Amino acid sequence: MNQRLLAKTFVELADNLVADFDLIDFLRLLTDRCVGMLGASAAGVLLADRDGELRVMAASDEQVRLLELFQLQNDEGPCLDCFRTGAPVIVAHLSGEADRWPRFVAAAHRSGFGAVQALPMRLRDEVVGALNLFHATPGPFDPDATPLAQALADVATISLLQQRTAHRSTALNEQLQSALNSRVLIEQAKGKLAERRGIDMEQAFTTLRGYARAHNRRLSDLARAFIDDSEALPGLRS
Repeated sequence: MNQRLLAKTFVELADNLVADFDLIDFLRLLTDRCVGMLGASAAGVLLADRDGELRVMAASDEQVRLLELFQLQNDEGPCLDCFRTGAPVIVAHLSGEADRWPRFVAAAHRSGFGAVQALPMRLRDEVVGALNLFHATPGPFDPDATPLAQALADVATISLLQQRTAHRSTALNEQLQSALNSRVLIEQAKGKLAERRGIDMEQAFTTLRGYARAHNRRLSDLARAFIDDSEALPGLRS
């Protein structure tokens, strides 16, 4: 494991007290680093909205985003159980849980996953969501990876709750609702860019994210400008 990258990740997840804090980009960083450092094939983050309903907020790729949506639509799966109980759900062999989550297990296998780790994003009694790691190959997990993944989830959770403390005029659920609205804009921009360039949705997201970072812009603001055709955006529209 790259210890330098691990240390950098903890710093990045903790260092969020900035005016232009972007929740979507923050959570995508979390999923990307879990895949890059912890041996997961894919990762996703579910967060609760103002009504306590889970929403897909970040995913390391389009395939796992759709699988997370499948869980929510069918109201079954390890990630939902993790959120509802506030306890980790660790399944090394998904095939053994077909009776427990019949639709989810079948969908996970179709997506190429054989194991999952669902880790709560919680601070004491407050559970705000779940970090979910998917593995292509079933079998025992690296004994060091699960505690590290939980530590990353804990740091991310503290950062989210710290945002609420730092901006007391805005409750956490309002921040999450704003992020949900941003997520819709980003999905629309991804679709528009994918159709225009003849690329897939994941490539479209990577392009938008890279452009936003290169031009020091919030991803949601860029997505809105791209959808509305309100700016030239050289290099993106061409």
